[in-house]
Amino acid sequence: MARLPRLYAPQIPQLVQAEFAYPLAAVNDPTPVAQLDQLLEWLRQDVRSSPLALHGWLLLNDRITLLATPADAQSISRLIQGLGRRMAAAMRHGRVFTGRYRSALIEPGQWLLPALIWLESLPVQLHYVDKAENWPWSSAAGHTGLHTRHDALLTDHDDYWQDGNTPFARQARYRERLGHGLTAGQSRRIQQALFGQWVLGEADFLARVASRATRRIAPAPRGRPRKVQPETA
Repeated sequence: MARLPRLYAPQIPQLVQAEFAYPLAAVNDPTPVAQLDQLLEWLRQDVRSSPLALHGWLLLNDRITLLATPADAQSISRLIQGLGRRMAAAMRHGRVFTGRYRSALIEPGQWLLPALIWLESLPVQLHYVDKAENWPWSSAAGHTGLHTRHDALLTDHDDYWQDGNTPFARQARYRERLGHGLTAGQSRRIQQALFGQWVLGEADFLARVASRATRRIAPAPRGRPRKVQPETA
């Protein structure tokens, strides 16, 4: 089966995940601090020179996960490819990623903050840390106000800004959201959109974005089209 073209629509955020062909460390090994720090530095450099707004980011032993609004259809591809080339030259020989990165378009207002929470909660879900903001290689600590070391990486989305009138109010509100987490249904929809590489949003949003997207935005109905029976006199 031919693979689908990349899905893109102007000014629509994307949730992106690229998995490493070979993890930086095994599950029971010590955290690969030096490699994660190096990967973070490369991400910082490449984001600075890329035409995209990065709203959330996460580096784990086995993947890179981003939430960003690209300025054009190639911005994210160039960013992931650039990181892959750096890793191939300095960390890994041969294939860096398991395959193409996965991505989903995310509806602002409805699904952006849940997608951000899903991304930043992965270290907890995968048992790296007990609290999302304790993982040093993600945007969670900045969004919750724990520290601002990596703030230069981020361009906070309007959905985050509208969550409070001051930075302290926004951080407090986001800490609550992150602490409460997502429902099982929310997590399932995010994962289905990401791994299926579709649009995550409600019906009105899907209708609006369909005409602007680079390809179809949802799976085609299964089976053959139903035949229309001719009318009888």
